[in-house]
Amino acid sequence: MLVERGLQAMNVELVSEAYAIAANYLRRSGVIPDSLVTDECLLGIIVKLFQHGEFNKIRLANKAIARFEAEPEARAVA
Repeated sequence: MLVERGLQAMNVELVSEAYAIAANYLRRSGVIPDSLVTDECLLGIIVKLFQHGEFNKIRLANKAIARFEAEPEARAVA
């Protein structure tokens, strides 16, 4: 499904699949708590990467994981 956000269309399935991959990895590695609550910081990273042209869900998830783990201070503020 495509959802319009401003002037851009977002592929919700792609973003949600990339989030599921990244969140699953981060939960299993103990970086984020094992809960059903969406991590807004991780989702924000994925959306930004998508908006900057990354459309492969595996690369999207991997880049989001790397950024999420590299910026612990951003998570503490959020």
